[in-house]
Amino acid sequence: MKTIITAPDAPKAVGPYSVAVRTGNLLFMSGQIPLDPATGQLVANDIETQTERVLQNITAVLAAAGATLANVVKSSVFMADLSMFQRMNAVYARYFNSEPPARSTYQVAALPLGALVEIECIAVLPDVQ
Repeated sequence: MKTIITAPDAPKAVGPYSVAVRTGNLLFMSGQIPLDPATGQLVANDIETQTERVLQNITAVLAAAGATLANVVKSSVFMADLSMFQRMNAVYARYFNSEPPARSTYQVAALPLGALVEIECIAVLPDVQ
């Protein structure tokens, strides 16, 4: 059985996909790009601001599922340019400062809407919701 998760404080899906899907106590979150949930537009075109917005969006989706960043067990980071890795990583480290999840980071040819970063997560949720 699966449950579709929507988050009022995160951007809505911009295509035929769910923002997150819960099955049992696992949450599979689609990649989040740096969209401002109020406007649906990309935030400023620098990696720090975009990474911050992405992680705020992830936090909002997790909250809607009854979880926090502490529940994330795996993340995948997609970047348009790995030369910005250290700058992205400095922001990422502020959010995952204790027992960070496993992570993979990839440079890709392009991201939706010209974003510089996209992050997807898998989380283990509390048993009670």
